[in-house]
Order: sequence, then C-alpha cells, then structure tokens
Amino acid sequence: MERVSILGCGWLGKPLAIDLINNGYGVKGSTTSKQKMDVFRALKIIPFLVDISLDNDISDFLNSEILVIAITSKNIEDFSNLISRIEKSPVKKVLFISSTSVYPSLNKEMTEEDKTVNSPLVEIEGLFLKNRSFKTTIIRFAGLFGYDRQPGNWFKNKAIRYPKGFVNMVHQDDCISVIKEVIIQDAFGEVFNVCSNHHPTREEFYKNARKILGKELPVFDNSMPLQYKIINSEKIQKVLEYTFTHDNLLSI
Repeated sequence: MERVSILGCGWLGKPLAIDLINNGYGVKGSTTSKQKMDVFRALKIIPFLVDISLDNDISDFLNSEILVIAITSKNIEDFSNLISRIEKSPVKKVLFISSTSVYPSLNKEMTEEDKTVNSPLVEIEGLFLKNRSFKTTIIRFAGLFGYDRQPGNWFKNKAIRYPKGFVNMVHQDDCISVIKEVIIQDAFGEVFNVCSNHHPTREEFYKNARKILGKELPVFDNSMPLQYKIINSEKIQKVLEYTFTHDNLLSI
C-alpha cells in the first residue's frame, strides 16, 4: 500500500485524504488541533499533530513516499526547516499547494511561463523546486470554492471592486481530482495552473452566486481603473488529459 502524508488536513486536505483512502492509499494526515485526532481516526486517516513552526519530531509523519503540503503558512524560515526534515526522510515526491495569486494583474492571460510577483509564496515555491533530494510539483490553484465555501457569502460588508474584471475559480472536486491524477500519473517536477476554463466577469459571477443563495444582489465599486488576470490551465489539461468537472461557473 503506497502511503501519502498530507500536511494540513483542512478544507482541501481532509476530503483529499478520504478520496485517496477510498482509492487504496494509506494516508497520514496532520492537524494542529488535538480535538481533530479522533475525527481523523474515524475516517481511517492516521492522525499526527504537526506544527512546522515547532522543532518537534515529525519523522513518523514523514515516513511516506509522497508528501502533499496544503497549509496556508507563508513563513519562509519554517518551510526551509521543513525541507531539511524532508531531506532526511523517505519522501521522494512533494506536491506543494500554491496559489495563482503569484501572478500580477496585467489585464491579460497568464500561463506557467509568465513572470510572478516578488512574494514569500514565490520564494517558498523556489525552495522546493530547486531541491534535488526529492521531486516537487507545484499546483497553483485559482480561487477555491465548493460545498461550505460559497462565493455568495463573500464580500458581506463591502463593495466588490473591478466588476468588469474576470474571475478565476476552481471547485473543490476538481482540486482533489487534479491532485489524485498528479499522484497516479507520477507527474512530478512540474508547475501547473489549475483553474476553470470559464471566466465570467466578477459582476456576472457574484450576482449569480448571491441569487443561488437567495440573497440580495451585491454592491460593486467601479471607481478603480480595471485590473484583472485570466488564468490559463491548458498545460495541466494536456499533460494529464484532464477535463474539469465544474467548468461552467454560472451553473453550479
């Protein structure tokens, strides 16, 4: 049984763990909350308390071939220390969950070849990509939504800027499917954008999202010069022969 360790079993990591277990993988999952340990056990996730900012022993957690990193920390020093621990472990493949926020808004389509902003997240990506002790794939997810994460609940008390700009979103189901396909197809050593091919305007998208929940229409702020980016996901669709499950953002 191939083992996968998931650092950060939250909104994305926990359903990913369940899906991998259902597909025959042994899964170790980390949390920073003792209260979640029994929940993980009930789901057949082998639970570990892991906080990468602490200098505790996580060698048992890292005793897997594949490590998925799905935490929100942007602390460069903590990730540098984590990489040192990974180098001493059996981990040979790392899947690092990143974000399309690494791209500037240049009012054009952005691919994996485009220049990124200077940010801690980009620097952390680089630490993993240049390491030769293991192979890393970076997945840059667009805006995450699905199930209890409903865009119609966002921007509750403020106007939405750039209404004529375009949204870049990806559903949780597609996130999980893409991660699983990277593992199954052994697509390591890559950088992938993952975003629905559908890019309605922010005005269209958020009006529709509010209607779905039966809420009043949002307020938009047109005062700023238009800024946007359109995330191109052609690479992952070609490399993995992947088809998005949720590719019409106005029909979900």
